[in-house]
Amino acid sequence: MAGTVVEALVNIEKVLDIAHEANGRDGFRVLVAGNSSADFEFTELYFKDIAKGEGIGIPVALIILVLLFGALLAAFIPVGLAIVAIIVAFGATALVGQAVDINALAVFVIAMIGLAVGIDYSLIIVSRFREELRRGLDTHDAIARMGATASRTVFFSGVTVVVAMAGMLIVPINFFPAMGIGAILVVISAVMAALTLLPAVLGLLGKRVNALRVPFIGRRLDRQVDGNSGGFWNWMTRNVMRHPVISLVVVAGLMIAAAVSAVDMNSYGYNGVDTYHEGTQIREAFEVLEEKFSVGVAVPTEIVIDGDVNSEPVQAGIQRLRDAIATDPDFFGQPSLVANDTGDLALMTTAVAGEPASDQALGAVRRLRDKYIPEAFAGVQADVLVTGTQAVVIEAFDAIGRFTPIVIALVLGLSFILLTVVFRSIVVPAKAIIMNLLSVGAAYGLLVLVFQKGVGADLLGFQQTDVIDVHIPLFLFSVLFGLSMDYHVFLLTRVRERYDQTKDNAEAVAYGLRATAGLITGAAVIMVAVFSGFASGELVGNQQMGFGLAVAIFLDATIVRSILVPASMRLLGNWNWYLPNFLGWLPDLRVEVAEPAEATASAD
Repeated sequence: MAGTVVEALVNIEKVLDIAHEANGRDGFRVLVAGNSSADFEFTELYFKDIAKGEGIGIPVALIILVLLFGALLAAFIPVGLAIVAIIVAFGATALVGQAVDINALAVFVIAMIGLAVGIDYSLIIVSRFREELRRGLDTHDAIARMGATASRTVFFSGVTVVVAMAGMLIVPINFFPAMGIGAILVVISAVMAALTLLPAVLGLLGKRVNALRVPFIGRRLDRQVDGNSGGFWNWMTRNVMRHPVISLVVVAGLMIAAAVSAVDMNSYGYNGVDTYHEGTQIREAFEVLEEKFSVGVAVPTEIVIDGDVNSEPVQAGIQRLRDAIATDPDFFGQPSLVANDTGDLALMTTAVAGEPASDQALGAVRRLRDKYIPEAFAGVQADVLVTGTQAVVIEAFDAIGRFTPIVIALVLGLSFILLTVVFRSIVVPAKAIIMNLLSVGAAYGLLVLVFQKGVGADLLGFQQTDVIDVHIPLFLFSVLFGLSMDYHVFLLTRVRERYDQTKDNAEAVAYGLRATAGLITGAAVIMVAVFSGFASGELVGNQQMGFGLAVAIFLDATIVRSILVPASMRLLGNWNWYLPNFLGWLPDLRVEVAEPAEATASAD
């Protein structure tokens, strides 16, 4: 294909159309294979998965919101705000894309994360606004109170998510910064819309926010948000606070058991075109190539020789390299050589056996780079470099391996500092990090169990594969750590708010759990629905990403946040709020201001 990679991706459609018309004519089967055709079909499937995810996630989210709020108008507000946030993020990403390279992964991340956090943040704020209205405040005062409490929570929650996502920006592989930029911009858009557009909408609606009520639905959530709920969450709170040791041991044991399979994770690879559904043109083309020739014919490895190509030393080096390639069974056929007119640059092309990201192909290219080329051109005045799909994959794997510990350390360190400042405690952030690592570990373990080991894969409609896509573990860590911290901040702000009033840790923890458990669970169910919608796509990478996010959020909100965190806080008592004297100089950035006396009385 002529032109740049981007131009080839556009122009390949014409080639595919010509091949489609010729396919079957005169008894011939005509297929197209290569990087451009593979990228083209990947992009089509990618955007198809996005549309399917939104088509499932939005209706399910609306149903859940109606069940939570019991009012149709209130239910539509979070979805509308999420859509606005996504549109703004797309525009902002397009502007950033003028300066840096951003690929299609950013679009998927924006749609998935934007829908989840946009609804999540709006749910928290609208719930608090309705709570203040029920306490008897007028619209203006309810918005002011909402701004001093829920809006501040959303702001700091958004900051924690952005901090967690920022780790992806430092990985020097273009799709990681692309995903990081997309995620950060859509979270910022969701926060800004929740802090500006949403209060304006609520100000215009006032008490009409409860319009179009659905009979018998939503009233139980109202009581939960007020902290006076009966039923399941009240029963759960009493039992967790009464038996904190048992709760802690049982739940922690379950999370660790779920994480055990993570030790078997194989993330050194990609799921290629062989995982596309049967009948896909590119899959058929690659299957024919693999059967009759080698997939490497369509995605060859290219060796650039920068030097005096016509000189005897360079010619001898080229011949030695040819001989070395010929003796390696993982290379297919004879290499071809093309030199430019001036004779100072040559391109050698050779096919590698196996899928481009397979161990076989990558091992062959590593030998080529690390052994064959250095030996063939030892003492020769020429620069010899290797490129092609396999070489790019190797560079990506190596970079991810180098930067993963750095990203993890950065995210953990920044999160610890932020939570220490916000809650004026070193115990709270340390415990939050441990809990979030449990959630991430459990997600990793279940990901391996379902996709690599095939447990329940057919039942859930997923493909069993030998590998978890190389970029997914680090992406999941960043996103899950941010979203898990999101719920942690929401719960602890209500606990801290109550503790500042009563100085009774046990009562504050119980109140915080009662007041937030129903809302956190409802918000999490919406996120699970959104992520599950995207997991229903055809691409295995999207299935793994959506499933990992969905299962981790479910575990985090229903088990960790509702049982493990309160139980540990009950056991630690006032030590939860321990801040060493030498850190007393830290600014006091409380997320939520203290409740006014009349609000406290009504809550009691």
